[in-house]
Amino acid sequence: MAGIDLVQYVRITLLEGGMVLAPVLAASFTVALIIGLLQAATSIHEPLVGMVPRLVVVMLMLFLTGGWMLERFVALFRVSVLGP
Repeated sequence: MAGIDLVQYVRITLLEGGMVLAPVLAASFTVALIIGLLQAATSIHEPLVGMVPRLVVVMLMLFLTGGWMLERFVALFRVSVLGP
C-alpha cells in the first residue's frame, strides 16, 4: 500500500464520519440553542433542564438515522478492506 493510498483512505474516512455525524450534531446544536434561549429568557439555569431534551433528541436521531449510518460505515469498510 503506497503512502498516497493511506492518505486517501484517511481522507475518505474522515469525510464519511463527518457526514454520518452531521444530522445528530445539527439536531443537538439546534435543541441546545433553543433551550439556551429559553433558559436565558426565564432565568432558569438548571443543568438538567438543558441536558434531558438534548439526550432525547440525540437518541431519537440515532434511532431514525441509525440504519443509514450503519449502511454508510459498512460500505466504507467494504471499500477499504475489499477494494473498489
